[in-house]
Amino acid sequence: MAGEATQAIDSKELWGGGRSPFSISYGKMMMWFFLISDALTFGGFLTALGFQRHHLVAEWPITEEIFFHFPGTHAHLPLLYVALMTFILIVSSVTMVLAVEAGHRMDQKSVIKWMAATVIGGIIFLGSQAWEWMTFIAGPDGMISTWADNATLARNPYGPQLYANFFFFITGFHGSHVLSGVILNLLVLIRSYQGLYEKRGHYEMVEKVGLYWHFVDLVWVFVFTFFYLI
Repeated sequence: MAGEATQAIDSKELWGGGRSPFSISYGKMMMWFFLISDALTFGGFLTALGFQRHHLVAEWPITEEIFFHFPGTHAHLPLLYVALMTFILIVSSVTMVLAVEAGHRMDQKSVIKWMAATVIGGIIFLGSQAWEWMTFIAGPDGMISTWADNATLARNPYGPQLYANFFFFITGFHGSHVLSGVILNLLVLIRSYQGLYEKRGHYEMVEKVGLYWHFVDLVWVFVFTFFYLI
């Protein structure tokens, strides 16, 4: 009860290695350590992007004039498809929350349902990112076969070469994280379907991949803001 004094834990038990002082499992703690180090890596990339953009402010391309394509239409819709990609990834983060919540209730069917939705969202995002790369590589004329006008790591028809380098590197690095997350989520989905976590008596693995997936979503919000919006 709220009015009762909390019983102190003996220091030997607390710090002796047999019990986590933060009441967190080893697996989740290591996941947090990995995410912190990965956050520093992304932070370094985005800081370098900001520095170079400030240095080349007069030459830096206007993003709205590059990412205006939308599948199935030739209309000029600045950043609409990138915004849709972002929305899909955020929704997949919501479905992951629902999967974790279902795991706490030991609801196998709901875990399978929401994990499947999360995997589908991740696949759609990856496909959308591949399409964005294709339109970017195609260059201003929109013809990927016109190699002289294509954007590459060595040539950027839109402006400073660093713009193309940052685009390929930052979005590609994030895309590799999304791909890893989709694979991990798919494995957890399969094992959930097989009833492995029901036998273990907990769905902690869903929580661990959930931490990673939320991190991937959060990083994309920063990439979207600092690369596309600002």
